[in-house]
Amino acid sequence: MNATSDPSPVLFWFRRDLRLNDNTGLNRALAGGKPVQCVFLFDTHILEELPRDDARVGFIHETLQAIHTELVRRGSSLRILHGEPETVWANLAGERSWSAVYANRDYEPYATERDQKVAALLKTRGIPFVDVKDQVIFERDEIVKADGTPYTVFTPYKRRWLEAWNTGRSQAPEPLASGRFLASQHPFPSLESLGFRSSAIRVPPYRIHHLESYAATRDLPAEDGTSRLSPHLRFGTVGIRQVIADTREADDTFRSELIWREFFMQILHHFPRVVDQNFHRKYDGIAWRNRDDEFQTWCAGRTGYPLVDAGMRQLNATGLMHNRVRMVCASFLTKHLLIDWRWGEAYFAEKLLDFELSSNNGNWQWAAGTGCDAAPYFRVFNPLEQHKRFDPGSTYVRRWIPELDSPDYPRPLVDHKYARERALQAYKAGLSLAVPPRTSGQ
Repeated sequence: MNATSDPSPVLFWFRRDLRLNDNTGLNRALAGGKPVQCVFLFDTHILEELPRDDARVGFIHETLQAIHTELVRRGSSLRILHGEPETVWANLAGERSWSAVYANRDYEPYATERDQKVAALLKTRGIPFVDVKDQVIFERDEIVKADGTPYTVFTPYKRRWLEAWNTGRSQAPEPLASGRFLASQHPFPSLESLGFRSSAIRVPPYRIHHLESYAATRDLPAEDGTSRLSPHLRFGTVGIRQVIADTREADDTFRSELIWREFFMQILHHFPRVVDQNFHRKYDGIAWRNRDDEFQTWCAGRTGYPLVDAGMRQLNATGLMHNRVRMVCASFLTKHLLIDWRWGEAYFAEKLLDFELSSNNGNWQWAAGTGCDAAPYFRVFNPLEQHKRFDPGSTYVRRWIPELDSPDYPRPLVDHKYARERALQAYKAGLSLAVPPRTSGQ
């Protein structure tokens, strides 16, 4: 049967779910009994802000090519679209009689607004837009307080999440459903035709076979003790249900990290203003110094604090940074240098392979003391003590700072004791200007 004779096919729109197996929306589309054409849209609204050798775009392209190859083996193909979403979908909707468009739900503000516009456009053409839960175990209003309001503190959220999980509301991974893909022969474009080129930075494969000792090794940046899962969860090359099924032997600390991910997602969903505002508005009065020269020194890994500098150099060279080191770097920027957390968040968003708005925002506000369930403002990491405790042999630091013991390595940009006192005074002064919020968390 050729593409034009298939009756009223459906479309499945890949987004943050770049896999065929354990893909809820794709399985729902296939289960309807109609042939399915898979599509992916390279959104120019997003692409225009990225460097031409962005490693994440290359990773997406490489992953999509593997999906395309598998679909070709099944007599179909992946159709790659490129442009502004509303224009692309208007053109696609006018090509033929599609019976529905399926997608997995995205919770970021831009994606939510985009999907609302696309759904409205499709409705005018008589095409239903069906979005389903896929990238989380529990979404939106599934884990809330008894009165229906969202949790803003992690521990009770985690407790309720685990209760729901243990009482059978969890989901198991599902293989690719039986069904029929639309016969098609769409060509797969080169990365260059999309306006990009290959990056020297690569997304490493994840591994989850060693996580029984995760709690003991996760804070040691010199150890290879993390899962490397975060970029793969971000782009959906593995499903969260599959991860949980494959890590049943992992310790509770690892499970907590997965729950933190969903906690920050529901914070972003319920409080979308946190994208560019303090979660706790009482910190709006902080007088950030925002010295651009000091920010650039931090970005380059030249602050004179080895653990901070090693982390920033690792980020710049690989798109990765160890989680413990991320906290130290973020605390240094916001507390030692009194630079607005939004500056650091934007830099991490530009560089991190695993950039996810909800987690990046939540963790930066945690470090700055402005977020939900954040570290108290008077907690100021001592980067020298953090170095001694978590990299006592300087193995990690020397890996990224070969000139550590030479005259080429800079002196500390600021004295720790002085910087700590300056930060405490700035936060206290800012709090004294705060206007009490009308409602908690607003």
